[in-house]
Amino acid sequence: MAQYIKKVDDRDEDEYSPFLGIEKGAVLQEARVFNDSQLDSRRCSQVITKLLYLLNQGETFTKVEATEVFFSVTKLFQSKDVGLRRMVYLIIKELSPSSDEVIMVTSSLMKDMNSKTDVYRANAIRVLCRITDATLLTQIERYLKQAVVDKNPVVASAALVSGIHILQTNPEIVKRWSNEVQEAVQSRAALVQFHALALLHQIRQNDRLAVSKLVTSLTRGSVRSPLAQCLLIRYTSQVIRESSTNNQSGERPFYDYLEGCLRHKSEMVILEAARAITEFNGVTSRELTPAITVLQLFLSSSKPVLRFAAVRTLNKVAMTHPMAVTNCNIDMESLISDQNRSIATLAITTLLKTGNESGVDRLMKQITNFMSDIADEFKIVVVDAIRSLCLKFPLKYRSLMNFLSNILREEGGFEYKKAIVDSIVILIRDIPDAKEIGLLHLCEFIEDCEFTYLSTQILHFLGVEGPKTADPSKYIRYIYNRVILENATVRASAVSTLAKFGAVVDSLKPRVFVLLRRCLYDIDDEVRDRATLYLNTLGGDGSVVETDKDVKDFLFGSLDIPLVNLETSLKNYEPTEEPFDINSVENIPAAGNKPTALGAQPPAPASTVDTYENLLSSIPEFSTFGNLFKSSAPVELTEAETEYAVNVVKHIFDKHVVFQYNCTNTIPEQLLENVVVVVDASEAEEFAELATKPLNSLPYGAPGQTFVAFEKPEGVPAVGRFSNVLKFLVKEVDPSSGYAEEDGVEDEYQLEDSEIVAADYMLKVGVSNFRNAWESLGPEFERVDEYGLGPRESLSEAVNAVINLLGMQPCEGTEVVAANSRSHSCLLSGVYIGNVKVLVRLSFGVDSSKEVAMKLAVRSEDESVSDVIHDVVAN
Repeated sequence: MAQYIKKVDDRDEDEYSPFLGIEKGAVLQEARVFNDSQLDSRRCSQVITKLLYLLNQGETFTKVEATEVFFSVTKLFQSKDVGLRRMVYLIIKELSPSSDEVIMVTSSLMKDMNSKTDVYRANAIRVLCRITDATLLTQIERYLKQAVVDKNPVVASAALVSGIHILQTNPEIVKRWSNEVQEAVQSRAALVQFHALALLHQIRQNDRLAVSKLVTSLTRGSVRSPLAQCLLIRYTSQVIRESSTNNQSGERPFYDYLEGCLRHKSEMVILEAARAITEFNGVTSRELTPAITVLQLFLSSSKPVLRFAAVRTLNKVAMTHPMAVTNCNIDMESLISDQNRSIATLAITTLLKTGNESGVDRLMKQITNFMSDIADEFKIVVVDAIRSLCLKFPLKYRSLMNFLSNILREEGGFEYKKAIVDSIVILIRDIPDAKEIGLLHLCEFIEDCEFTYLSTQILHFLGVEGPKTADPSKYIRYIYNRVILENATVRASAVSTLAKFGAVVDSLKPRVFVLLRRCLYDIDDEVRDRATLYLNTLGGDGSVVETDKDVKDFLFGSLDIPLVNLETSLKNYEPTEEPFDINSVENIPAAGNKPTALGAQPPAPASTVDTYENLLSSIPEFSTFGNLFKSSAPVELTEAETEYAVNVVKHIFDKHVVFQYNCTNTIPEQLLENVVVVVDASEAEEFAELATKPLNSLPYGAPGQTFVAFEKPEGVPAVGRFSNVLKFLVKEVDPSSGYAEEDGVEDEYQLEDSEIVAADYMLKVGVSNFRNAWESLGPEFERVDEYGLGPRESLSEAVNAVINLLGMQPCEGTEVVAANSRSHSCLLSGVYIGNVKVLVRLSFGVDSSKEVAMKLAVRSEDESVSDVIHDVVAN
């Protein structure tokens, strides 16, 4: 039906939608044509089309209207027109009649189900299975079982697809069809075999042994349909993932079958097999090679869909195994000029992940010509890839920073420009040598920046980083130009930035005072007020100023209260003799305010996850662990100001955990060698130590890392406590020469214990609309139970304890508990290891004795994950 709706493009303006200006009332009047004694089949079909359009546009019919239309439609069964009969089937399905109305059409549908016209039979089966309840399904089950093995593939497919739908509501009925469905799997008709395999797998999906037997029997060559073959490949991959161990020779079960599919005559089967192989956990180079080879062949295909599928798969492989994709770089370079911009974008981002340092400049030249031809959303993907490339090859920061600066001056929307600026900011923070050139590029950009938000945020960042450079005076001109040429919001931000330079750089203070005094005559109140405040604070008006530390705390320190709460309190403040008390502002952060690259400096840059993943994949001992799921924030294992500073970062994989110990030697007279952390996992029984990577040398002041990897059961949220001892060889360093003695002494240093907890297996991922997300997951894997949390100091303490225990993201500000509240509801969302979406509803209540009770409702994409969440709370 969508083909009749007008698309906004360059075609003739005379085109129009046949449904333009359609009204429900008029269509219902037209529906009276169904009652005519002499039926006009063409006219009836047009009216049904309009009714279907209204229903699909979200129009609702009252109970009376729907009933009248339904009864009128039932009269159309007397027509022998095949086209009209098919429209009747469609409208009956969409109207979803009630049980008492279904009786009116049951006999007609059952008559059609036994008709000699195969089209009638197939559609009647679909409609009956859609509108009838379990009682009637039992009566027609015999006909449905016969239809599954019908010689006509249209009828058989209709019965099988109907069985897939019925399985969701009446599984016991469909499970009795197993023999017929198994027979249909052997059908020579491609769609029948495809639908039969899908239904048979759904019937057996909760029985791992049955699924494994099904895969074993079918991989021997009885599947002819390419569609069914693709399904079988997916089921085979599932069996491989669920297999606890590989066989003794180290080969994966069914790997030979998947590799054989790479030589199939159907392109879709080849692509499905290649994708399955590349997504293996811990896939080896030997296993990857045949899949990469066939994908490389598809890169030069004349069919755009094959080129797109191949380059998208290679793009995903490049995230974890960039070296395996390098052989395809020459082929992908030719795709940069591909007419399909999606293919070209994927080719570029893949090349940026797999390219070597020597080829960066050449790649940048190719991308420059490409950027002007693609939409902003594709440009953002390229910008993110360039940022990752710069972090990978920091010595190439100059050419990559120049590229970002050039595209920053070109036309583009806000999100695109913000992505570029964010990338430059992150590179400035992560690559010290890039600070000077990066800040200059940002200064040049705000000269012509049309976005107020970006200008103010760049000025804020400039005020933090600019004074730390070798020559901060060169930025003053750019900042003061904003005071002269910009709108009031940007002028006010520029005044604050000038004050920060004056507070940190003493040599610039007189110049800053002059410029701030000029701002006292600005037409905007806020600009004048800021200038007055900063002159008073810095002493530029001749007053006695605060200490240097107090000035810097005022200008650079973060406010202890959320700005949103302060604004609300100021708006509600009524002037009295009592001055406004800032301590009266509620110190609870507003929900959903997340730091960005341009906002207040976050505790960890956006590139941290990529950096950790690149670091771990470069270490041979850990390179086969698969995709990194989560890295924790650093946890200190030593007291402040001790001779050795050590913190630990926990890296979580599907079957492994890697502890990264970041060590710093704070004693100038010592050099530490062969540094290693000895970990005792006696209180973590489910973990087995796998590998240790020591740190060869740890000189004074230079941080270094040592790693310890553990294996754990796959899919199990194993927890435990680990005791840590730092062991090393100490060598004395001669202060005058800086050289260490040849002989050293073995020593050790006791560290704090580290823990793996349930929250380590959960990523905090918010949702924009919790209700829609909850409904979309559906009740299939919902688990609900009630728990007693014992006595608590407050309801807020109980809420925070559960949030911290689960490690999930609070949604819609529900983590905030009103004062003196005796009940509260909290909404949480997250992604569990294995990339399983999880949503949680918490309902709390507290009685007079401060005993807290909680109702926990969990919905997820996996039944076992819902159970795990309840187990975490129960234990």
